[in-house]
Amino acid sequence: MTKIANIMLLSGGNPQIPKGDGDGPVQAYIAAMPGWKREVGRYLDSLIERSVPDVHKAVRWNSPFYGIEGRGWFLSFHCFTKYIKVTFLNGGSLRPVPPVTSKYEHVRYFHIHEGDEPDEELLVSWLEQASGLPGEALF
Repeated sequence: MTKIANIMLLSGGNPQIPKGDGDGPVQAYIAAMPGWKREVGRYLDSLIERSVPDVHKAVRWNSPFYGIEGRGWFLSFHCFTKYIKVTFLNGGSLRPVPPVTSKYEHVRYFHIHEGDEPDEELLVSWLEQASGLPGEALF
């Protein structure tokens, strides 16, 4: 483990952030993301807020989660050594389907590596679709 600004980084550089509801814990997570991942985290958070104005946020399992009150969680992301894994909890219902499969039937992933320039139009489409689906009641 590494320590940055009193935040422990777990294996792969994922920030260890206490469980919490709201924007504050999510911003603490993003601020603790190492290197290039921090700017991607800011970008994802901003894009989610712009695409889903009534989004609710929380940190659980050392990852930010995004959802709609009363409908559940639709997305999270997590730092790994070489990429950020964006998790669409009901991604199997999105069109086009996000490219990375999961051991869970309905979960799909999108990975962002250093230097990638994600297709913003596609991301917005996925966010809008995902936020309109029934979400997951994970916690």
